[in-house]
Order: sequence, then structure tokens, then C-alpha cells
Amino acid sequence: MGIDVSVLGFGDNVVDIYEHTNTMYPGGNAVNFAVAARRCGVARSAYMGYFGSDAAGEHVIRSLEEEGIELVKCRQLLGPNGAAWVTVVDGDRVFLGSNGGGIRGETSFVLDRFDVAYIRQFDVVHTGNYCFTERQLPKIREAGVPLSFDFSDDSSEAYYDRIAPLVDFAFMSCGDMTVAETEDQLRRVVARGPRYANATRGAEGAIGYDGERFYRRAPDPVRNLKDTMAAGDTFIAGFVVSWFDLSKRGITGPERVEQSLDFAAAAAARACETDGSWGHGVPAI
Repeated sequence: MGIDVSVLGFGDNVVDIYEHTNTMYPGGNAVNFAVAARRCGVARSAYMGYFGSDAAGEHVIRSLEEEGIELVKCRQLLGPNGAAWVTVVDGDRVFLGSNGGGIRGETSFVLDRFDVAYIRQFDVVHTGNYCFTERQLPKIREAGVPLSFDFSDDSSEAYYDRIAPLVDFAFMSCGDMTVAETEDQLRRVVARGPRYANATRGAEGAIGYDGERFYRRAPDPVRNLKDTMAAGDTFIAGFVVSWFDLSKRGITGPERVEQSLDFAAAAAARACETDGSWGHGVPAI
């Protein structure tokens, strides 16, 4: 029996093309969240976004269907799917370039009343700063659905000022910051409105902040490292899934945060043992 939590990834999907192996894998922050949540055991996981009409788009669609992801609110547009070119150095993924999201980057997703009614069916929606969804966030906020958002490692303070007040769970990467700098950043983010903010720091683990105290979690060991693609996205999914599962079971406060960090760290470690974001590699076209 699955975890009684329903999640929606809203925004980006891409193929990650590994140039050193000439292999492409499905990926993208919102898609990775949906798949990771499904693999964590949620009862319902969906993705909402635009696919391209090319072979890359078809591969992402087929892979999501095989993973049991609900796609009823997606559209397939005439044009290239989003794509990124990457390589792996000592187990870490290194981005070499992208096509700017392909047709998805040229076409804004505009939520109508029927989309909003669909979104209300979920416990939480996740999106991020590469998803081209910023203008739709107030609609999700007004619908009363909790919002998880990935600010990655390159959001400006002006961007935080604009987006953080709309967000319930803020995630970011702070691998280049000291612990003190990371904690200052988390304080600033939570002061803008989120109930919880979390910074991942690569091999240094994660630091969370709930407005009252900081939480630290070392990474779980990885038994068979393949690459770190989507480890951060999987961490986010694990944390959010656990948070809502524990909330429904009446567990709150520091215990909820600590258990969610444990669940997230375990999920992220498993992700590092998979090629690509979540497998499904095929020869690049």
C-alpha cells in the first residue's frame, strides 16, 4: 500500500544527453520530483507541462508512463523537446549546455480554471526556477495548495524577493557557501514567508531552517555511485513526501523535520546509484 500523499510536478522536462556515452535520459526538475516521489511510494504522482513533438519528447513521455506518472494535464507541442548536454567527472554531473527548454521555453504554461481545479486535488505542487512557471504561482497560492520550489544555486536576491513569499517549502543549493553563509541565506529566505527552507551542500549534507532552529543532516553513504544527477531533486521529493505523510499521521515540530531529512537523505543516496536522473537511457539521436 502506497504512502497516502498526492504530488504534482509542474514545469520542466528535458532529455539529458550524456556526450561521453552518447546516451540520453529523461530528466528535468519537475519531472524528477514526480518520479522520485512515486519511487518513494506515494499513492498518486502527476506531472503537468509541455513536451516537444520530436523523438526526445516521445522518449520522456514513454518513460513517465512506464513509471506510472499521471500526465492527463500535459500537452505535446510542435517543436523540439527541452534538452541538456552533460558529462560525468568523478561521479558528478557537469552541464555543458542546453537548448533553453526547446519549445517549452518558447510557450508559457497558463493555468485556467480547469487546471486550477485539477491542482486542488493534490497535497502539494513542486516547481522551480528553470520551469518558466513564475507567473502562475499566485494562482496556485490562491487555490490554497502548498507549494514547494527549487531556487537552485543561481537565484538572485530580487528573484527571492518576488518568489519566496508565494512558497511554502524553499529549496536551494549552497555548496559554494560556508555554513555561516548558508544559515544567513536560510534566515533571509524564511523571513520572506516560507514555512521551511533547506539548503543542500553536496558531500557536506543538508541544512534546514524552520524559522526557529537549524537542522543538519549528513548524506547517507552511496554503495555503488554512478552519478549524482537528480540527487538534489530526489532529496526534495523525499523531504516533501515525508513531511506530508508525517503531518497526516499527526507528527509535527522538530520530529517531523528530522524524520523528513532522514527520509530525504536515504532517497538521494539511492538516486546516486542510478544512471541519469532515473534511468531509461537510450542511444542519443
